[in-house]
Amino acid sequence: MTDQTPPEEFGPEEQDELLAAEYVLGTLPAEDRRLARDRAEVDGVFAGRVRAWEIRLGTMNAAYEAMPPPDLMPQIEEHLFGKPAEAAPAPRSRWFSWGLRGGAFATVMIAAIVFFVVTLSPPAPAPVILQADLAAENVDLRFAARWDGSAGLLEVTRAVGTDAPQGQDYELWVIDDTGVPRSLGLLRDPVTQLQTVLTSGLTLAISLEPEGGSPEETPTGPVLAAAPLDEA
Repeated sequence: MTDQTPPEEFGPEEQDELLAAEYVLGTLPAEDRRLARDRAEVDGVFAGRVRAWEIRLGTMNAAYEAMPPPDLMPQIEEHLFGKPAEAAPAPRSRWFSWGLRGGAFATVMIAAIVFFVVTLSPPAPAPVILQADLAAENVDLRFAARWDGSAGLLEVTRAVGTDAPQGQDYELWVIDDTGVPRSLGLLRDPVTQLQTVLTSGLTLAISLEPEGGSPEETPTGPVLAAAPLDEA
């Protein structure tokens, strides 16, 4: 048996799904119900969720026959034949009985709605993984870059080669379709991790700069390697 996500931890789409279901079920407080109704009039996506729950719950409702209150038959018998000498204990109020039944029904329905929302929600999309292989042409040097979109983490591994020469640093750059490089940081260790946001189609490049990195906003030393970021 797997644990279900509690409603307070739902994402925005799941929260909207639950709100639409409660609106159709009629369990929302008056003010929340008014807000939900107003939203359905201007928000086509939310209105579609409401309509879908009307269909779901309407189908469920059609499967049950209407039942008379449990105290209806004793009232009819008393009206026709008079009250018995030793009357049975008076049944609970019809409204009280239906209130309990309605409350229990609403509780069960809300639990069912939560199950529907959790079960029918689309699975989270697979995280985007981007990679690039940066191999220098004139020196024995190669870096492997891998970006994990779920964490926004770029990991650059020096697969071949040694540290930069004394007094110099390798610097990593990203280049978009404008052609303007932007520094992502220095590559001093065999494995370097950088927090950044990247997309497929960008280009990574590595230059050899003075110690501490380029004194300018663009590379000042030779660009040793460059490669596009592609999906793994």
